Amino acid sequence: METALWRDYLSAAIRYWEPRRLLYNFVLAVVVAAHIVSGWPSSKESLHFNGLLFLFVLAVLANVAYCAAYIVDVVVQMSGFRDAWFRIRWILLVIGLAFAAVLTHFFAFSIFNQR
Repeated sequence: METALWRDYLSAAIRYWEPRRLLYNFVLAVVVAAHIVSGWPSSKESLHFNGLLFLFVLAVLANVAYCAAYIVDVVVQMSGFRDAWFRIRWILLVIGLAFAAVLTHFFAFSIFNQR
């Protein structure tokens, strides 16, 4: 495969997914914040140095998981469905965001709601 085609596929994926990463991180941060607030004051005990490091690791892992969208995006762009994909790839964003929010809910619930 030509290098120029790979560059075009990857550039199109980056142009679409990177601005939406802000939305992704915002939604996950809202889920975590909601659990901190709902579990207060007992959730305060989880906000120590090691707890914050654990949250940092989970945030990095969530962003690594976000990169899975690139694999799907580039592969579909390489197929004959490229034009249709550009119109419907928002569905992958919604499904991935919902899945990540649910996983974040379960992790945050187990960390901050220990009543």
